[in-house]
Parts: sequence; C-alpha cells; structure tokens
Amino acid sequence: MSRTNAGKLVLDAKSTGSAVGAFNVILLEHAEALVAGAELAKHPVILQISENCVSYHKALKPISVATIAIAESSSVPVSVHLDHAESEDLVKEALDLGYDSVMFDGSKLSYADNVAASARMAALCKSYGATLEVEIGEVGGKDGVHAPGVRTNPLEAKAFAEATGADLLAVAVGSSHAMTTRDATLDFDLISEIARTVAVPLVLHGSSGVNDPDLQKAVKAGMSKINIATHLNNVFTHEIREALGANPKLVDPRKYIAPGRDAVTSEVARLLALLK
Repeated sequence: MSRTNAGKLVLDAKSTGSAVGAFNVILLEHAEALVAGAELAKHPVILQISENCVSYHKALKPISVATIAIAESSSVPVSVHLDHAESEDLVKEALDLGYDSVMFDGSKLSYADNVAASARMAALCKSYGATLEVEIGEVGGKDGVHAPGVRTNPLEAKAFAEATGADLLAVAVGSSHAMTTRDATLDFDLISEIARTVAVPLVLHGSSGVNDPDLQKAVKAGMSKINIATHLNNVFTHEIREALGANPKLVDPRKYIAPGRDAVTSEVARLLALLK
C-alpha cells in the first residue's frame, strides 16, 4: 500500500530542491497511466481529480474509489488530491472517501471571504490528517490568478498563507490554465522572491504551457509541486486520433484508448524525470 500524504511528498521534494508532479485524472485510464508512469520513473506522483471531473462523472464516489484503489496498488508513493474545489461540501465528501489532499479554490471570493473559507478548510483537512492547498486571487474565475499578465505579490502571498493556515500555496508567475502550446513565459525572479518570502511550499498551476527547460528552472527557483493536465490530454487524444485514423473501422474502445493510455504513461515518466 503506497498511499502517501501530498504534504509529505511536497515537503520532501522541497527539502531536496526537486518537485512532485501532479497530474489530472479524468477517466480510469488516466489513473492507470499516471501510476504506471510514476512506477517507470520510480518517482512519487499526485493524482488529481478536479471539481470539473466530478461534474463530468455526475458523482464523486465512483471515479474516486477506482483512483484510490489504483493508488493503493502502486509500488511508488501516490497521493490522491481533490483539485480546484469550490464547494465546501465536496471537500468534506472527498475527505470522507479517503482523499489525503485538497485544493480549495476561493479565487472567486473577496479576499476576506477567501481567507475565512480557506481557514475553515484548513481546519477541516487538519482534522482528517490531510493537506490543504489554496491560492490567493481576487480577479475571479478559474483562470483568475493564473490568467496571462496576472502576478502574485510576495508579501500578500505570505500574509494569505499565514492567515489561512494552508500547507501549500498556488501562485501566479506567468503560467495559465488550459494552454495547448508550451510557450508560457515564467517570471523566475518572482518565483525565487516568493519562495524566499513564503514559508509553505509553492505550487505551479497551468504547467502544461511551460516547456521542459523552464519547468526545470521553475523547480530550481522554488516550485515544489507542478500541476499538468492539458498537455497530457493532448498526448492522450493525439494517440486516439492516430489509432482511429489508421483503422476507421475500429469500434472496440479498448483498441483505440489503450494507445492513448500507453502514451500518457511514457510522457508521465519523462516529465517526472525532469522534476527530480
């Protein structure tokens, strides 16, 4: 059984100047591929299920139970994390199901309300022995604090982290959610400044838009958790298109989804090796 608390994984990574890869589960095949890739790389991994994923499946429990079972069968340490949760009830349900980590997204709230809600979630997570990740932001919307041009103020980040009691802090340094090209421009000086100012480990959201050398530079500058989703969806979908294009008569999903799963496995192993 290799379930491990995300906070421990990230703190261990921070202490060695490395980072933990955190990748999104959408289908069961994603969870299988992410763990297989981590085993190939012999590196821990965080499996993330977002509130959007829960909406797609119309319930939290089925995809969660399957993902947790896959995590528990892994030969490397694995964390199961609820990502971008805006619903406090969903956070409680996830913790009851056995999630060891939660990212509460209060970015649509005012600063004061975000602090209050995040502090409530920190206390709740602590009661379960789970990790809480938060993000500071007043712009609004999922892309708010990670929209192009938005940057986190180091002193505000420090105050927010201390006021909420969170374990991990997502900051805006030039990446953006849902990028399908890897040409984001990160502010490495800002990453270093925030890392010096804020006591808790830092999280880079929107890392799909960051190229390999810059991912490594971000880790060296102070990022300890790297979230990647869209890039792996690109890899997964490309292989499915290739399989269906090569054989338009395919009707068995196993025949065209398996190549996508295998491609994600290989790419996860490659990405994790970059973060060591």
